[in-house]
Amino acid sequence: MKTSNKLKIFNDPIYGFITIPNSQIFDLIEHRYFQRLRRITQMGLSYLVYPGANHTRFHHAIGCMHLMQKAVNVLRFKGVTISDEEENALYSAILLHDIGHGPFSHAMEHSIVNGVSHESISLLFMEKLNSEFNGSLTLAIKIFKGEYTRPFLCELISSQLDMDRADYLKRDSFYTGVAEGNINSDRLITMLNVVDNKLVVEEKGIYSVEKFLVARRFMYWQVYLHKTGLVAEQLLTRVLKRAKVLSNKGVELNASETLKYFLNHEITLKNFTHVTLEAFSKLDDTDIVMAMKTWQYHDDFVLSQLCEMIINRNLLKIKVKNKPIKKNYIQEHLELLMDKHNISIDDASYFVFTDMISNQAYQAKNQGIKILQKTGKVVDISKANDQFNIKTLSKPVSKYYICYPK
Repeated sequence: MKTSNKLKIFNDPIYGFITIPNSQIFDLIEHRYFQRLRRITQMGLSYLVYPGANHTRFHHAIGCMHLMQKAVNVLRFKGVTISDEEENALYSAILLHDIGHGPFSHAMEHSIVNGVSHESISLLFMEKLNSEFNGSLTLAIKIFKGEYTRPFLCELISSQLDMDRADYLKRDSFYTGVAEGNINSDRLITMLNVVDNKLVVEEKGIYSVEKFLVARRFMYWQVYLHKTGLVAEQLLTRVLKRAKVLSNKGVELNASETLKYFLNHEITLKNFTHVTLEAFSKLDDTDIVMAMKTWQYHDDFVLSQLCEMIINRNLLKIKVKNKPIKKNYIQEHLELLMDKHNISIDDASYFVFTDMISNQAYQAKNQGIKILQKTGKVVDISKANDQFNIKTLSKPVSKYYICYPK
């Protein structure tokens, strides 16, 4: 394995200069598995809505590591003991937390692999890297899995106020231009503390947390669940599903060898072998874009139309409702499309479909955010706050949508 002791500095548009803390982190960043994240967009096809949203998972991972450095410094300043080994494990875990994302971030999880989450693939990558790095990532993996004996370290990686969310809200807000999502990550991190090995926020930071949760709600409705972005991601998922169906029927599709591997194999977590992981490590956004540019001229009506819609941003129409879509309304659009193009109901269902979206900015029952009051008592933020916002943000809001050709 090639190693280097060079310590670099990144110039980040959000935080300014970011330093690499040690040579192992540098080697992880230099590894081809991590470099692939330069070719994976952070927000999938959201750039079809927000033209500036072309930032990558690489940007995000480096930003998370920077925030983790700040968090470690803040907690140590407040007397929390964090060993050098734990510190390095935190940096490694947060750096690699998204390494398992496939092309366009989420579309792949619901199409050409069968129920394999990006978290599961991240863990497989981390285990493979651990063997290459002589077991030095063992503690990082334990923290990533939430199995370490000091829970606050795990909460810094994954919780409702972790470094992942602290970066992506601020970063995605910046690149989309949606100012409502901009959070004060410095203030939030400065207010962190630890009680009984659990992460808490000091009482004077309560309104910063509330702003963070409100910003998260805005970003979900305005950006992550934007109706045009939803249509685009659904179309991409259907492109990959259709390509897989055709491949299984023996239809030859022009694609990179890496993409063909996933089209020609039924991949589940049980058969996600080292060969599969190696193939996955070579798969990125460019494989999918190249394929769609070719497939838009394919003889198959469904595949060609779906690809053309994404390539030329000629997307389906979408209507969002507060109640489930009536079956007769869906059937009406299916029949219109079937008659117009003389296609089967199975083919028409690629273009006419319904689904549900849900947004819950805060989950009090799921590892809630704890507030350290001046009296020393620790309470959930929903009980500590004197306003109604948190209770409102705790309620899940569901909406229903239907997509169909214009």
